[in-house]
Amino acid sequence: MTKAELAKLIDHTALGPETGRAAVNKVCQEAIEHGFIAVCIPPGHVAWARSLLAGTGVRLCTVVGFPHGQHTPEVKAFEAQRAVADGAVEVDMVVDVAALKERDRARVLADLRAVREAAPKPTVLKVILECALLSDEEKVLGAELAEEAGADFVKTSTGFSTGGATVEDVALLRRTVGTALGVKASGGIRDYATAVAMVRAGANRIGASKSVQILAGAPE
Repeated sequence: MTKAELAKLIDHTALGPETGRAAVNKVCQEAIEHGFIAVCIPPGHVAWARSLLAGTGVRLCTVVGFPHGQHTPEVKAFEAQRAVADGAVEVDMVVDVAALKERDRARVLADLRAVREAAPKPTVLKVILECALLSDEEKVLGAELAEEAGADFVKTSTGFSTGGATVEDVALLRRTVGTALGVKASGGIRDYATAVAMVRAGANRIGASKSVQILAGAPE
């Protein structure tokens, strides 16, 4: 993949607890310069970043229920609604991991549907499953429920748990959702070879904070 092709799959990300305006400004400017499809930043910075990205074609993404997913559906819904009002066009929400591990379909669906209703299409909704904490059966169930709730993507990880994206998880999620949903590989992707491996496994979006470093290894 060329630099330009790969850049169009990358959500350039800054989500750590120390992420302030300087860091947000940096990822926005880098996204504009390198042609990344989106930036993914904390919700508190969305309204401000909107002006930085206006007219650039870079999409503005934020997170909901981050990083553990244990907010109530009502809180996640409010967070999503506020994010969209502030200018986010993509929302990455963390699933209720505990409910998913308990195989509580109704609770997981209520959680997912609350956010989907608060952030209706054309807002892009990505559901973070936190695969490192799940069995394969739980990953499949999470992906199926995300599709049932009307999500647009399933995503491997927050990047703040016990593990990040793996080729095996990406392939499993792609097999589960087929062509109905996108698959976002996120967490621990730091170089070109790893990013390409994720794409070959079925990812059509990459979440990374080392996006510029990843592109440095790509051919023109």
